[in-house]
Amino acid sequence: MSESFSVPVTVRGYETDVQGHLNQAVYLNYAEHARWSLLKAAGISQSALIGSGVGPVALETTIRYKRELLAGDEVEVTCAFAWSGGKTFRIEQAVLKADGSVAAEITAVGGILDLEKRKLVADPAEVFKKLASDPGLFGL
Repeated sequence: MSESFSVPVTVRGYETDVQGHLNQAVYLNYAEHARWSLLKAAGISQSALIGSGVGPVALETTIRYKRELLAGDEVEVTCAFAWSGGKTFRIEQAVLKADGSVAAEITAVGGILDLEKRKLVADPAEVFKKLASDPGLFGL
């Protein structure tokens, strides 16, 4: 598994629900933000992916809610890739409160879609190695 990458996020008031908690759907936005931030830090842009004829796809996502988040809370959203050697990979993420406690754990299974064939590429790790200026951020 790659070393954990993280991005800071501040919970905004409009992201909360009636109880004042971060809305459950927003956790997915935070996770996606961290994943795209990791790609950018590794030197991969959306245009580079499209230009290569591929794009990342989410195949499964699980969220485990551990602690509430409220408007104004400062969090870190982590992101680490785990490679199985097949067509898919796993992304382990956590939303960490300022005190280090875990507010949520997010596990995703993803792949790289060949945009012309509309099928997963055989070796997504190789795609990231080819496109990234720093493939080490993916644990490659």
